[in-house]
Amino acid sequence: MNITDYSSGFLLGLSLIIAIGSQNAFVLKQGLKREHIFFVCLFCAVSDALLISAGVGGFGAVTARYPQVVNIAKVAGVLFLLGYGLQSLYASMRLSHALIVDGQVVISLKKALLLCFGFTWLNPHVYLDTLVLVGMVSTGASSKLAFAVGAVSASFCFFFALGYGAKLLKPLFAKPKAWNILDALIGILMLYLAWHLYQS
Repeated sequence: MNITDYSSGFLLGLSLIIAIGSQNAFVLKQGLKREHIFFVCLFCAVSDALLISAGVGGFGAVTARYPQVVNIAKVAGVLFLLGYGLQSLYASMRLSHALIVDGQVVISLKKALLLCFGFTWLNPHVYLDTLVLVGMVSTGASSKLAFAVGAVSASFCFFFALGYGAKLLKPLFAKPKAWNILDALIGILMLYLAWHLYQS
């Protein structure tokens, strides 16, 4: 395997997903709650792998030719982020709101994966990043396979590190008030991302 192309793909993939966004915030929250961490991380990583593979395979040319695909995802993404953001703000203002850290399941696996689906597949930026940007950069690699494997590896490393590494913050979130603050911050972040997405 071409190490140079693998490294380039890994660094590019990491740089695209390391910024705090709606998907990462959700993975972090699930990690703190210790709910369905493996499946949430796996869903996000596999989704990235599929999109990266499609981008390297040339799907970026399709999205460039049919921009309405991105526009549809944009509208759906704005509505989804608004809904989740308002829900998080509402949760943060409930005085009785307390999430248990010691393994109690608060949401089902099905709901967690549906939320993951929304944060991943209803985000038009993920198509621009993976299908278009990664696809374009991969054209300069001598080994597209090595480049794609590198980018996919970055996704798996990042999401599992974020999900399972969140437990290091467990002492901080032992108090219900900390969860209320986290919900408020996540709600504000979601509303900001919805506004930014609407303006873009």
